[in-house]
Amino acid sequence: MSRILTVAAGQLGPIQRSHDRASVVARMLKLMEQAAANGVDLVAFPELALTTFFPRWFMADQAEVDSFFEREMPSRETAPLFEAARRLKLGFTLGYAELVEQDGRTRRFNTQIMVDKTGSVVGKYRKIHLPGHREHEPWRAFQHLEKRYFEVGDLSWPVWRAMGGLFGMCICNDRRWPETYRVMGLQGVEMILLGYNTPVHNPPAPDHDRLGDFHNHLVMQAGAYQNGTWVVGVAKCGVEEGCDMIGGSAIVAPTGEIVAQAITRDDELVIARCDLDACKSYKTTTFNFERHREPDQYRMIVERKGAIEPP
Repeated sequence: MSRILTVAAGQLGPIQRSHDRASVVARMLKLMEQAAANGVDLVAFPELALTTFFPRWFMADQAEVDSFFEREMPSRETAPLFEAARRLKLGFTLGYAELVEQDGRTRRFNTQIMVDKTGSVVGKYRKIHLPGHREHEPWRAFQHLEKRYFEVGDLSWPVWRAMGGLFGMCICNDRRWPETYRVMGLQGVEMILLGYNTPVHNPPAPDHDRLGDFHNHLVMQAGAYQNGTWVVGVAKCGVEEGCDMIGGSAIVAPTGEIVAQAITRDDELVIARCDLDACKSYKTTTFNFERHREPDQYRMIVERKGAIEPP
C-alpha cells in the first residue's frame, strides 16, 4: 500500500533589503494558500527565507547583524504562517537566522524548522557546512560571511517521525557533502527537505559559475539515489541586491530522477505526489546498508578532516 504525501517546494524570488518581514510572510502565505488549493500536505520554504541574504555584506556593528535574526519562533511577524498551517492543515519548513541564549551565552545559527499540520514545530536543524569566509575580503564582488555570522550547527542531522514518514533537513551548502545524506540515510530517512540561497557567481572560483545549476541538481540527485530517499530542494533566487542567485527548485525521487522542477526565478510552487514507500526498493536492495556497508573500512572519513596525499 502506497503512502502518498503531496509536497511542494515554495520557491521565493528575490528579497531586497528594503522588504520587511511582513511583506515576505504575505508572499509565503499566498504560496501556502495555493498549495492547500492543490491538495498539498507539506510545503518547503528556502534558507533564510524571511530576509535578504545578509552574509553578502561585511557589517562591523553587531546590532545591525542581529537585526536579521529571529529571537523567537513563532514571532509576531511569523505567527501567521503557523496559523495558516492549522487553518489549512498544511505542514511547512522554514529557514531563518536564529539568535538564542544557550549555555550562558548568545549563539547564532542558520536554522530550519519543520512544522506539522497542527502548527507545531516537530523538528529543528542548524546548518553545519558553513561556506565562505570569516574576515572582510573587499576584493570580492560580494561577501559570503556565513563563517563570521553563524556558528556551526550543534544538532547533527536528526530524523523525525512526522506526517506518516521519516523526515530530515539540511541547508544549502550541506547538500554538496555526501556525509549529510548518509547520516540521515543511516536513520532510514524517507524525505530530506532543504532550502538554499546560491549565488551564480563564485568569486574564488569563477570557472564554476557556468555549472551552478548542474552542480545543484547533481548533488541532490546523487544524495537521493544513494540513500533511497526523496529530496526536496527549494531556492530563494533571482537578482537580490545586485547578486544573481540560481533557481532550479526541484523534487527528486529515490530513483535520483527529478520529478518536478521550477521554471522561473520568482515566487513559484513546485508540486509532486511523493510515494514514501518508493524508498523501500532502494533501501532493501542496492543500498541495503546492513548487508553491504563496510564501516570498518571508512574510518578515515571521520578521523581525517583535510586531504593528505600519500608519500
